[in-house]
Order: sequence, then C-alpha cells, then structure tokens
Amino acid sequence: MSDRDRPLAGIVLRIASGVLFAAMLVCVKWVSDEVPLGQVVFYRSAFALLPIVLFLAWRREFPAGLATRRPLGHLLRSSLGAASMFATFAALARLPVAEATLLAQLAPVLMAIGGVVLLGERFTPPRALALLLAVGGVAVLVVPDIGNADKAGQLSGYALGVLGASLTAAALVTVRRISRTEGAGAIAFYFVLACTLAGLATLPLGWVALPTQTLTLLILAGLLGGAAHICMTLALRFAEVSRLAPFEYIALVWPVLADLWLFGQPLSSGFLLALPLLLGGAALAAMEGRRLGWPRRRSPPEKD
Repeated sequence: MSDRDRPLAGIVLRIASGVLFAAMLVCVKWVSDEVPLGQVVFYRSAFALLPIVLFLAWRREFPAGLATRRPLGHLLRSSLGAASMFATFAALARLPVAEATLLAQLAPVLMAIGGVVLLGERFTPPRALALLLAVGGVAVLVVPDIGNADKAGQLSGYALGVLGASLTAAALVTVRRISRTEGAGAIAFYFVLACTLAGLATLPLGWVALPTQTLTLLILAGLLGGAAHICMTLALRFAEVSRLAPFEYIALVWPVLADLWLFGQPLSSGFLLALPLLLGGAALAAMEGRRLGWPRRRSPPEKD
C-alpha cells in the first residue's frame, strides 16, 4: 500500500493538526498580556525548530534537503510569513481565539485574488463570489463595533487579523512559485528560522523576565506549532487534498471550545453571522484552487 492510499491516517493527522494548532493559539493567548509580542514570536518559532528538524532528519532531508536554488524566494516568503505571525499574534491579544482564527480563513480567498493580480490568472465567477462572501463576513463582524469607543481595541484586532491573513496569502502565493523547485521541508525550515530571527531582533525593545509557568507556555507553543506543521505535512502525504478538505473546517471547533471553556468568552452575534460567510468564501476559493491545480507541490498551509 502506498502512502497516498492511507486516507484514514491522513484524516486523523489533519484533525490532530487542527487540535495542536488551536492549543498553540491558546498558549499564545494566555501569555499575550504579559509578554512582548516579539518575545512571543521568538519562543514560538525557536522551539518549533526542534520538532521540524527532527522530522526532517527522520525523513533524511536534513541537512541535504535544505539546499536551495531560490534563496531570494525563500527570503521573500519567510519575510511575509514572519510579518504575518506578528500581525496574527497581535490580533490574538485583542480578540477571542475563535474570531482571530476565523479571520485567518480570509487567506485562501485573498490568495485566489493574489493569483489574479500577481500571476495573471483568470478572475472567475467562483473567485468573485468567494471575495464577496469574505467581504460580507468581515463586514458583519466589524461594522457593529464601528464608532464604539469601548471597542477600539477589538477593532484594531480585526484590522490586524485582516492584515495577518493578507500577509499569509501573499506568502502562500510566493510558496506557489518557489515550490516548483523547493521542497516543503526547506520552505518550512527557512520560514521558522526567519521568524526566530525576527523575534530575536526585538530584544533591544525590551523583553521581560519570564516566570516558570509563562516560559513553559511559550516553549509549549513552539513545540505544538512545530508538531502541528508535521501532522499537516504527513496528512497531505497520506491523503489527497480533496479528501481532507471537509476536515479543515473542523479545526475551527477547537478555538470556539477554548473561548467558551478556558477564557469564558461567549460567541458574539457578529461571529455567528460571519462564520458561514467567511467559511463559504474560503471553501469556494479552495475548490477553485484545486480545479486549477495549485499549489503544484503539496506544501503545507501557512501556520502561525
């Protein structure tokens, strides 16, 4: 039996990836009020390197698999990805986990539009409808809070969430271009390394001493993020993308449960109205992407 004939393993790993990623977001959310953003990015990225390097070594892709013919492509993709991580974590500090995760669903829609603008692809009716649904979803989430002085922090969180999704989409468009010659392992490694260095560069801005519990949560965030990426990589190895697609949206269940059970935050009416619109737009964009056959090589989706 070949790897691609193990769909059940792929589905289980895709669901596990969603759980691990949600757990990583919970750890980041928990420390976001007491740890500077750059310090969070550093720990989240530095400790993600450990499971990723071990995984690449297990697949005999380290260090040989890190050789590249597209260093500038990696630099652009990694810079966009690092900027996305900063924006997404800043949004997470201001928003419930579920809302920050929902805004990340804008990425496939914006990626489809980026393909039109940057790669000369056709602006098809499904892409137009996906964009319309996504804009409607953001509108019902944001508009009720406009003009409310008490919701200024939340509005800035929405703006940062949209910015993070836009940067993720730009990074994924870059991945589509460099994955023609570069392996998924090299793309993941250089992204995480760039995020580590970007976080470290904020050290002069003032990091804080970390209590044991906070340090543990930051280290755990990194390990969980790296493990989530590995599970996604293996899921795509064991099952076709089309078979995994329905399970991608199960990943939103875990942030919702985290808000309800861990942070005591009820779901807002705006979130409930935005949910079907944004997920519908993301699903349309993803289906259109599969119809057009991109990405050409199965690189794992961006994970903050």
